Formats: sequence, C-alpha cells, structure tokens
Amino acid sequence: MPFIRVELLAGKSPAFKQAVLDQVHEALVEAFRIPDHDRTQRLIELPREHFEFPIARRPDPILIEITCFTGRSIEAKRLLYRRLAERLKERPGVDPANVCVVLKEVPRENWGLGGVGADEIDLGFRVDV
Repeated sequence: MPFIRVELLAGKSPAFKQAVLDQVHEALVEAFRIPDHDRTQRLIELPREHFEFPIARRPDPILIEITCFTGRSIEAKRLLYRRLAERLKERPGVDPANVCVVLKEVPRENWGLGGVGADEIDLGFRVDV
C-alpha cells in the first residue's frame, strides 16, 4: 500500500494530471505487484516560483515520491523506475529526463493502519517481489 506524492508545475490540464496518476499506479501494479484497487496518491501543483529545481536541465520536472514497505528487490525497484519513465512518455508525453523518483522504504512495524501496526495485518499481497 504505497503512498504516492507527485509534484509538478501548475497549469497542466485535468487530463494530463489524471494520466500521470494512472501511469504511476499502473507502473506500481506491474513492478511491485500491488493490488489494482490499492491506490493512495496525491498530486501537488506548484507555481514555478515555489519549485526550485535545476530548470536548465529539466524544464518541466515531475517529482514522484513513493513511501512503501521495505522488502522489494533491487530488480523490482529498477523495473519500477524504468516503467515509470516509459509509461509517462507514452501518456501523457513526459520526457523521461524530466522524471525524478524517490523511493522511501518504511518497515511495516513503523506503519500504523487503523490503530494496528502493519506488521500485524494480513495485507493481502506480498511485499517481497
């Protein structure tokens, strides 16, 4: 059950923003094998003056922060990074050079769900992919 935060420059169309969220989710389903219904995403739009990034290198950056349980293999992580760039290029047409991903892994015992540690819950999916 990853928590996703996508940050991008303000001014994109609703269709563009939905495509970004859809492609991020599909990449996670494919690479991390999360259930299709497990979708917790936030999209944050920032005006250019609130977005410090090496603009000369990436004029239209998309920053994707993924907070998830520990346990995914290096291969699954690499597949995720590759599929995010490929999918976002395909739709809505983002240059892969503009895609930056940060993966933050949290042990299950440090994640509470409904007052219970996630390490005490049957998640319904595997984390060790």
